Amino acid sequence: MTDNWAAVGRAISARLTELSMKQRELATRSGVSQAIVREIQHNTVQRRRGDRTLEALSTALEWHPQHLLALLHNRKPPTAGQPRERMDDPVTARLTAIEDRLADLVAQVAELRADVTIALKDRDAR
Repeated sequence: MTDNWAAVGRAISARLTELSMKQRELATRSGVSQAIVREIQHNTVQRRRGDRTLEALSTALEWHPQHLLALLHNRKPPTAGQPRERMDDPVTARLTAIEDRLADLVAQVAELRADVTIALKDRDAR
């Protein structure tokens, strides 16, 4: 699986805007140098970063500690309060993908039920 540094950079940029935070403040809060924050945010240097770097940035951006790590590995980011998971475990990754797909299917079924209910009420009203 290819690392998705572009997604990480876009997420950081969007979150900085959302929080009205500057790179310098993110660097200070996370303990990551502003040069590295810039490289990651703008995806200018393609190199392996330590998981702790992304976790520090995620925490400073008020996300789950594994938020950026999940994006890097093309996974759905965990929400606040979810337990930490092993991002390098292919079984965990596959199970997460299955759970995400199941949740999507449940939502689609709920929408279909609502549409059918509305259609039946319209039919009965005629």
